[in-house]
Amino acid sequence: MIHLTLDKYLDAHGITRYELSKRTGIRFPIIDHYYKNTVVRYDSDVLDRICQALDCDVRELIAYKKPE
Repeated sequence: MIHLTLDKYLDAHGITRYELSKRTGIRFPIIDHYYKNTVVRYDSDVLDRICQALDCDVRELIAYKKPE
């Protein structure tokens, strides 16, 4: 199962969802869906813009857990 860890990343770096929205130019509700891990289909452009704004690798924002 794929799980977004954007919430942990932002919290650890003291960045708000609003600030990330401003940095990326992505509407707040979209950032909020990624933050709350409620995204059904991941948009590569959104992930790319988030990574650029945070100067991080996509692997820092996504975790994979094998189904039991």
